[in-house]
Amino acid sequence: MIYESFCPEDTGKIGEKLAQKAIPGQVYCLYGDLGVGKTVFTQGFAKGLEIDDAINSPTFTILQTYEDGKMPFYHFDVYRIGDPEEMDEIGLDDYIYGDGVCLIEWANLIRDLLPEKVIAIHIEKNLEKGFDYRKITIQEENI
Repeated sequence: MIYESFCPEDTGKIGEKLAQKAIPGQVYCLYGDLGVGKTVFTQGFAKGLEIDDAINSPTFTILQTYEDGKMPFYHFDVYRIGDPEEMDEIGLDDYIYGDGVCLIEWANLIRDLLPEKVIAIHIEKNLEKGFDYRKITIQEENI
């Protein structure tokens, strides 16, 4: 599916609607350049899971967990991961195959560690359509 967002609020609402359909065990891989709106999308996603906590990108901690929504939410940002094997120390498999939902920013950096099927979310800018315009493509992907 392809969605168009013309402002940050639209981007958040697309994330919120996607999360409302999420089921435990799903892994979402979020791709996009720096500053494209991944955090805004994730904030909407958390809202769709009925999470009221402030959502920030876990760039330096790699993982933020949220347990107070309708299911556990595991938000990864692996942008600063030095070696994919570091994910073993975090216990990636426990989260991916756990009872919650995972959203992984920069998932291409740990591609070999992901389950066979994921839901890929690509966010792209197009300045010809406006500064806040985003094209958001969501599709199931085989790793």
